[in-house]
Amino acid sequence: MNEWNIIDILSHSRHDWMNKLQLVKGNLSLQKYDRVNEIIEEIIIEAQQESKLSNLKMPSFASYLMTFNWSNHHFGLEYEVLGNVQSLEAYDTTVTNWSKSFLDILDSAVEFGSENHLNITINVGTEGEVRFFFDFNGIIKDKDQLIDWLKAVNHSQLVVHEFHVDTYELTSVISLGI
Repeated sequence: MNEWNIIDILSHSRHDWMNKLQLVKGNLSLQKYDRVNEIIEEIIIEAQQESKLSNLKMPSFASYLMTFNWSNHHFGLEYEVLGNVQSLEAYDTTVTNWSKSFLDILDSAVEFGSENHLNITINVGTEGEVRFFFDFNGIIKDKDQLIDWLKAVNHSQLVVHEFHVDTYELTSVISLGI
């Protein structure tokens, strides 16, 4: 993981915002007002998801996910937080380390240059159960590497409930050992 300094963070954030503003401006000049409204709605949803992720009180995990796409990877990443946000501070290191390791393995197992995408859904249940859903779509060139890692790795405080890996998708569900 890169250690970001304040200037790097502000620079990447400003770049992201400038891209969004350019999309709005371009669609306004083309008088595509419906598209402008869609873009604004997407920006609002993204900001709400960043807020929910931050409110889980997992600063290392939140920082990792929010800056992931700023580095070179062979897939894009999106995330969403569902349910009632609660403090998961005690699990920050465990979840961050597991996720970094898993995403590194995934990054090396996918077909470079393909349209690869990973969506992570964090579902905070009403009974305090927290599940992480990893849903990858793209081309996986080394399925065995992923399957072996998911079966063999010491998951510590995490429970791998299920996973499925084939050439074009991967799904995995893990939960905290609360």
